[in-house]
Amino acid sequence: MIFKSEKQLIIKTLLFIYAHRCGAFAERTEKHINIVKAEIISQPYSGEYKERIYDLESPWNSQFWTWIKFADDYGNKTVGQFRGSPVAVKVSGKLNEIIVLTSDYVYRLESNELNIIEVKDEFIYQDVEISPNGIFIFHNYYEIEKMGNSFSEMEKIKSPFKMDDIKFIKWENNKLEFTCEEFINWNRVEIMELDTNKWEIIKKTTPQQSTVVKNK
Repeated sequence: MIFKSEKQLIIKTLLFIYAHRCGAFAERTEKHINIVKAEIISQPYSGEYKERIYDLESPWNSQFWTWIKFADDYGNKTVGQFRGSPVAVKVSGKLNEIIVLTSDYVYRLESNELNIIEVKDEFIYQDVEISPNGIFIFHNYYEIEKMGNSFSEMEKIKSPFKMDDIKFIKWENNKLEFTCEEFINWNRVEIMELDTNKWEIIKKTTPQQSTVVKNK
């Protein structure tokens, strides 16, 4: 038999736990929930994750899809389904933005609610990277571009020679190493660096032999 005083204690305890959980939930919802990780995955099982479809009507749409798993700073996971075959995805914590690159579109999302900011429907980019200061960097076959405030503000980075078949390789501090061929002269394969402090493309040789072209 539970006495009245024990019942009151149990009720008070349950009310305390409930109030604590509600308070923690309210505190969490007041904070900005940001996506901190995004990765390309295979098609998930139905119901495995909370899902959201990003589709655009166009007669030029392919029949392929990309699935991206997003994880926020609380560990919650959401999967986005994007039109086109997968190419790359990058998260800029400094900009609170995400770029999803597929064979059909370039999607620019805000990282709080995963809403679309803008979409570019021309497939001209083969890869995307993000600089240490949070700027998105794209390349097509021939040029490297950095994004300003929108897709309409893409700035081409000048190179010492006309490039072809660009491939991003790795980061060394603020420098992005990549390889490329010289346009038309495909026997010439060079290792290059993009200095994201000065926004210069440098031929990766000894300093005395380096060729630098600065953006004006």
